Amino acid sequence: MIDAITLPKAELHVHIEGTFEPELIFSIAERNRIKLPFPDVAELRAAYKFTDLESFLKVYYQGISVLRVEQDYYDLTTAYLHKAKSQGVRHAEIFFDPQTHTGRGIPFQTVIDGIWSALQDGKRNAGITSHLIMCFREVSVEAAMATYESALPFQDRIIAVGLASAEVDNPPSRFQSVFDRARAQGFLTVAHAGQEGPPEYVWEALDVLKVSRIDHGVRSMEDPVLVDRLRREHVPLTVCPISNTRLHVVPSLTAHPLKRMLEAGLTVTCNSDDPGYFGAYIADNYQQAAAALALTGDDLVALARNSFVASFIDEATRDGYLAELDAAVRSS
Repeated sequence: MIDAITLPKAELHVHIEGTFEPELIFSIAERNRIKLPFPDVAELRAAYKFTDLESFLKVYYQGISVLRVEQDYYDLTTAYLHKAKSQGVRHAEIFFDPQTHTGRGIPFQTVIDGIWSALQDGKRNAGITSHLIMCFREVSVEAAMATYESALPFQDRIIAVGLASAEVDNPPSRFQSVFDRARAQGFLTVAHAGQEGPPEYVWEALDVLKVSRIDHGVRSMEDPVLVDRLRREHVPLTVCPISNTRLHVVPSLTAHPLKRMLEAGLTVTCNSDDPGYFGAYIADNYQQAAAALALTGDDLVALARNSFVASFIDEATRDGYLAELDAAVRSS
C-alpha cells in the first residue's frame, strides 16, 4: 500500500508566509512586542473561516505583520522545513512575497537573508533541497517592477519570478513588461492562473508571460482546447486541493478536478499553498484528495513523480529523487 506521508515528493506551490502557524505568530509577536488583534491562539485560529481569497488575505496580512527581523524569517522557514520533512518532502520550491514586507518598511535583504539561511541549514540538517521563487502580489505594475529591481543583487538566490496577485480583474498580461525583463535576465517564470480567474488567464500566462509552470490552473478544465495544449506541451500545473476548497474555488473536495486532470494526461502536481491557514500540509492534501476522489496508489505515485519532473532541479538531482521514489514504490 502506498503511504502518502512517506512517499518521496517535491512541493512546488507553497508560500512561506502561508506556512505561519498561529502558535509561531504569537511567539514572534511576543518577542517583537507586537499586540495582535486576537486575544489568543484559539481566537486567531477561529478567524480561519474564509469565504474567498480576499477574506483569506486579510487574515494572512495580519499574521505577516509580526515579522520584523532576520531571525523571524529564519524561524518561519525552519518551521516549514521541519514539517515538510515529516511529510515526505525531498525538495521544495518556495514562494516568498517581498512586497508584503518591504511595504511595511522591512528591508528586502532582511527578508531574503533570513529565508536563505534557513534553506541552507535545511539542506544540511534535513536533507531538503530547495529553490526560491519571488512572487509579485501588488496590482501595480510599477510596484512589481520596483520589487524586481530590488531583487537583482540577490539573483543568485532566486530561480524564478511568479505572479500571485488576486486574479479577479487582474489578468496576467498586465505584468508582461516585468516578466519580459525577468526572462531576459535569466529568471524562469511561473504564474497563478485559472484559480479564481478564467481559462483565458491561463492562455495569457502561457502566451504573454511565457511561464514554465501554471500555479493552480484548475479552471483550465473548462476549456478542452486549453487542456489539449497543456497535455501536448507537458505544461506542469501546481494544484492545491485543500486550498481550493477552503477558498471556495470548488464547492467540495469530492468536486475537485484533480482526478480528471490526471485522467486527461496533464502533468499535475499536488501541493499545500498556505498550509498554516488551511490546516493541511502536502501529505495531508495527498491523503484527503485520495479519500475524496478515490485516487489509486498509481495516482499518488504519478503525482509524486510529476512533482520531481516539473521541478527546477538539475537532471542529476532529479534522477536521484526519481530513483528514490521508484525504490519506495517497490518496497510498498
